[in-house]
Amino acid sequence: HVPPLVHATIASPPPRNSIVVGDVHGCLDELKQLLRDCEYDTRVDQVILVGDLVNKGPASAGVVRYAREQNFLAVFGNHDEAALFNWRRRQALRDRGEAPDGGDKYAYTDGFDAADVAYISSLPYTLSLPAYDAVVVHAGVVPGVPLESQHLADMYRMRNVARRQGSDGWHALEKGNDGVAWATAYEGERHVYFGHDAKRKLQRERFATGLDTGCCYGGALTAVVLPERRLVQVQARRVYSPPKSP
Repeated sequence: HVPPLVHATIASPPPRNSIVVGDVHGCLDELKQLLRDCEYDTRVDQVILVGDLVNKGPASAGVVRYAREQNFLAVFGNHDEAALFNWRRRQALRDRGEAPDGGDKYAYTDGFDAADVAYISSLPYTLSLPAYDAVVVHAGVVPGVPLESQHLADMYRMRNVARRQGSDGWHALEKGNDGVAWATAYEGERHVYFGHDAKRKLQRERFATGLDTGCCYGGALTAVVLPERRLVQVQARRVYSPPKSP
């Protein structure tokens, strides 16, 4: 998936706050409660989602519609890609006169309308916020690599980095126990806000902040309010998707 704009920039900040929210994963009630707790005001604040709007929680299509109707900004996550792929798959079945499986875990994509699909398809991989010297990405960035040279798949799938053999550079790792958390190695000029890594929960590094605190697993939904970098959390109302064993 390549959106019209891979790296987007918000040249002007909102009048008051930018509220950057971790992985929502269909947890619409918690998202609305979190924004209330952040004292979100549509007239002076901007909401930015770090990707993975969908899957695992109870209201994936509802989150997409709410985000679109509220003009929230967001970046593209791996679960958003899965939703697009499976929406197209289920549409293709219908086009052939076949009925998609109603018990399929992606049956919720039937609730997308054309505007919802267009919204997800348009999400950039990164969103730069020069007013805060910050950038938002779903999974991460490889330290030392310019933004425009980052591999697309890394930006929405990576968790760790390891040294390249025979060099002092880094390469991205998607899963496994090798390497180190990329945010611990990153020393870029701009602070990176990201999600994707619920197992590590809230990550507070000098140059990066990980906001995926596993709401869909019964954890919390977390936001950072810029420019003051104030953290706000709400607890999940219940466990929507049991976490996998380590």
